[in-house]
Amino acid sequence: MAALRVVTGGDHWFSALALGVTFLKCLLIPTYHSTDFEVHRNWLAITHSLPVSQWYYEATSEWTLDYPPFFAWFEFVLSHVAKYFDQEMLNVRNLNYSSSRTLLFQRFSVIFTDALFVYAVHECCKCIDGKKASKEVTEKPKFILSVLLLWNFGLLIVDHIHFQYNGFLFGLMLLSIARLFQKRHLEGAFLFAVLLHFKHIYLYVAPAYGIYLLRSFCFTANKPDGSIRWNSFSFVRVTSLVLIVFLVSALSLGPFLALNQLPQIFSRLFPFKRGLCHAYWAPNFWALYNALDKVLSVIGPRGFLRSVILCALSSFMFGWHVHEKAILLAILPMSLLSVGKAGDASIFLILTTTGHYSLFPLLFTTPELPIKILLMLSFTIYSVSSLKTLFRKEKPFFNWMETFYLLGLGPLEVCCELVFPFTSWKLKYPFLPLLLTSVYCAVGITYAWFKLYLSVLTDPPVYKTKKQ
Repeated sequence: MAALRVVTGGDHWFSALALGVTFLKCLLIPTYHSTDFEVHRNWLAITHSLPVSQWYYEATSEWTLDYPPFFAWFEFVLSHVAKYFDQEMLNVRNLNYSSSRTLLFQRFSVIFTDALFVYAVHECCKCIDGKKASKEVTEKPKFILSVLLLWNFGLLIVDHIHFQYNGFLFGLMLLSIARLFQKRHLEGAFLFAVLLHFKHIYLYVAPAYGIYLLRSFCFTANKPDGSIRWNSFSFVRVTSLVLIVFLVSALSLGPFLALNQLPQIFSRLFPFKRGLCHAYWAPNFWALYNALDKVLSVIGPRGFLRSVILCALSSFMFGWHVHEKAILLAILPMSLLSVGKAGDASIFLILTTTGHYSLFPLLFTTPELPIKILLMLSFTIYSVSSLKTLFRKEKPFFNWMETFYLLGLGPLEVCCELVFPFTSWKLKYPFLPLLLTSVYCAVGITYAWFKLYLSVLTDPPVYKTKKQ
């Protein structure tokens, strides 16, 4: 409680939101968990019981260590706490081991590390302007943004039911974005470099970071029309960025370079032998690819945020062996844009509703059916109503076609969850509900990507002339 008061600086509503969602996470502890629970238990065992030289070679379990070194060290630290709960979970040969103490430890480790995510959300709220401030706390952009992030449906079910550690990773990402908004560029660059060595999926948005830092930090002045003043390039600044990336990479990869194990690590991190598609899961397609050339002309933190989301969405849609959970990489940053402009709020609502529904197949057990429906309905209704209140003077968020498409998710859920299991097709075409969900959601996510990209092309950039 004391820590929360320090973080929020007297904003009691923020403390209430953070504590409320923490309580909800605790209620979800007994729910179903996926094979990712065993994945992380196995990584605890590997890092605890084996020398570093064997971490990326150990293959007793099919769930081999395939995250970057910082995450391996994170598991190593957790394992030294886990041994006080249940020593048996740290035995590499105890495949598929589970106990009540193991469950409690792993669930609470996710909840505890979410503290970084809470702090990052608070920092992001500082970056939101108060132009649309209302006397009612619940109508303030900061309050709405806090709910959209802290109570995000996708993050709740992926981390606290399905089981993963995305919360603190997204915390690092949001904190790096906040630092760039606050013009603390070196801190933002450092946090993002650290994030890449925790989970390499964030390479998706690295181009946006690289171009923005080059454009807004390494060039120190603009011409009156907003174009680059080429003679303002600072070698000192670019050297500082390179040094940060080098030192973080050296700290992460150095020990394995000394062991001559970098090829082995990269073979684990980038398993190109896997197929193009991830078992019908991710609602994307591989037909096209767009290089996001517009990123080159983006100026300002808000433009940078758009670029991050476009990179994330483009990589999700056109990437190789994409996991369905990667949609959160676009949804969470999009939350920051949604409280700024009505047009962005409309795109956010389409993306988040469709993207969140695409995660439904992750929770396929009967007891979790009412939980996922209730949580998603609550989050979606709040998102629509709060943003509608925030932009009450603007035109409606959806046209008739968008409304019809989003309402179509209801009949789709009824068919997949209530009708299909009782048909003869269940045995002959067991993959059909998953395929229908993926294809239907792919339409909405592609549409949201197209609308966002079109807004970047058509909205004139805001130029700010930097003085030397």
